[in-house]
Amino acid sequence: MIQKPGNTFGMSSPIESKFLSQPRDLGIVAVGFSGGQCKPGVDAAPSALIESGLLTQLREELGYRLHGDDEVHLYTDLVPKEDPPHRNMKNPRAVSNVTKRIAEQVHSHAKEGRLVLTLGGDHSIAIGTIAGSAKAIKERLGREIAVIWVDAHADINTPETSGSGNIHGMPVSFLTGLASEDKEEFFGWLKPDHLLSVKKLVYIGLRDVDPGEKRILRENGIKAFSMHDIDKHGIGRVMEMALGHIGNDTPIHLSFDVDALDPMWAPSTGTPVRGGLTLREGDFICECVHETGSLVAVDLVEVNPTLAAPNDVGAHETVRAGCSLVRCALGESLL
Repeated sequence: MIQKPGNTFGMSSPIESKFLSQPRDLGIVAVGFSGGQCKPGVDAAPSALIESGLLTQLREELGYRLHGDDEVHLYTDLVPKEDPPHRNMKNPRAVSNVTKRIAEQVHSHAKEGRLVLTLGGDHSIAIGTIAGSAKAIKERLGREIAVIWVDAHADINTPETSGSGNIHGMPVSFLTGLASEDKEEFFGWLKPDHLLSVKKLVYIGLRDVDPGEKRILRENGIKAFSMHDIDKHGIGRVMEMALGHIGNDTPIHLSFDVDALDPMWAPSTGTPVRGGLTLREGDFICECVHETGSLVAVDLVEVNPTLAAPNDVGAHETVRAGCSLVRCALGESLL
């Protein structure tokens, strides 16, 4: 059942939730996992975000009741000692095991009608977050979700098109069924109710897309707004077009990779690419999604506080930027 009027996000937002029965309750999944790529340190991001005061701000300033916020999950019990490549994928068993567990964690919150916030972690974790929210929304409302994927990269390589074998560049291919695997230990746990339609996927901020990914985007008619589109139309018009494509009757999962921001604003990330979003444009994307009333889940990924040099402010600025994006998605406004 769609939420009745009068139930707003948190205590400070005037926006009424369309699809959450408990929009003042926020499920937190803190994911200290870096196995989808090769640079250590992104697993330290949830602790850095929490230590910076993010959860306190969400509780005390935005008025959310937090659930599951007491532990950063490291998933060490799910990482095998030996994990050789499979179909060109690096660490495939670990990533599959961990994302399956994340899907269960996100689902446990989402099925209660809560908004779900996942703090990553590299972007491979979205295999779990989106699978979990898609399944819960289908069970609870009989609807498919839409995903707004904000990123410098499309992350839609299949194992065969990937040049690196890093699974953080493949999550969208598995979530849309463009890549699949029968074996349980290699993402075979993904079932139809976990998946996303390519017609309900929108990219914003792309500027470093592999040749194989460009072909996948074109062949499947996937809606994608690159930095060229943002430069041409402005972020306001791009958001109108993105949300218009999704429609106003679809629950939205927002998956935000901090490398969508220009390295001027978020330098401490594993794959920075110049020519990105300003922090204000990133905040605006999150504000626009919040204003729809359709938001059901948010991911913040790829903050890596260990990549900055000692005494460098880059890590601090990247964590600050990540906190700002989350707060805007959850209802903080300028006035």
